Amino acid sequence: MSSPWNVALTHGRIGVRPIRRSDVPRWERLRAENQQWLTPWDATLPPGEAQQVTTYRQMVGALRRKAKRGEWMPFVSTWDGRMVGQVTASMISRGPAQSASVGYWVAADHAGRRITPTAVALVCDHLFGAAGLHRVDVAIRPENHASLAVVRRLGFTEIGLAPKYLHIDGAWADHRLFQLLSEDVRGRVIDRVDTPVER
Repeated sequence: MSSPWNVALTHGRIGVRPIRRSDVPRWERLRAENQQWLTPWDATLPPGEAQQVTTYRQMVGALRRKAKRGEWMPFVSTWDGRMVGQVTASMISRGPAQSASVGYWVAADHAGRRITPTAVALVCDHLFGAAGLHRVDVAIRPENHASLAVVRRLGFTEIGLAPKYLHIDGAWADHRLFQLLSEDVRGRVIDRVDTPVER
C-alpha cells in the first residue's frame, strides 16, 4: 500500500507534492531570495542546543525518513507546477490523538495569490481523508498577520495563547494556537485532483 504522503494534490494552478532531493537548487534560491521575508518566522535552536550545520539534501533526507515512518508529511507548494513554498504536516500522532501540526511558507513574490490557503486546505483535506486524522493544529506568532489570515480563511478555531511556545528567529516567542477538526470540514472538502507519486 502506498504511503498517504506519496501523492500530489492539485486545485487549479495550485498544488502540493512530496519534497524531493532534486528541489535543492530551487529551494536554496527561494530561501536566499526570501531571507528577509521568512527569517522573522523561522524556527531556531535555543542556546545550549547543538548548532549543527545541515545541508538542504540532509534536511530533505531526514524529512523523507520521517515521512516513511508516518511521522511527517513534508510537501512543497507549487504554482503551475513550479515550487514556490512549503507546507509540512509534522508531529503526526496516532492512537487516541490522531492529530498533526501544520506549518507553511510561500515566496514573497507569490504572496497574495491564495496559494498558501489553498495548499494548506489541500493538505488538511488529505490529512482528514487519506490519513484519517481528527485534528490539525497551527501555531502562529501574534504579529504574523499573513499567516493569521490563512487560518481565518480556512475556518480554524483559536484555542489559546502559548507563551514562549517556540524558539523563533533567536528568541522564545509567544504563539496563538488554532485547530481544525475533521467534523469542522465535513461537507466542505476542496475539489481536487490526487495523483500518486512514483517513489
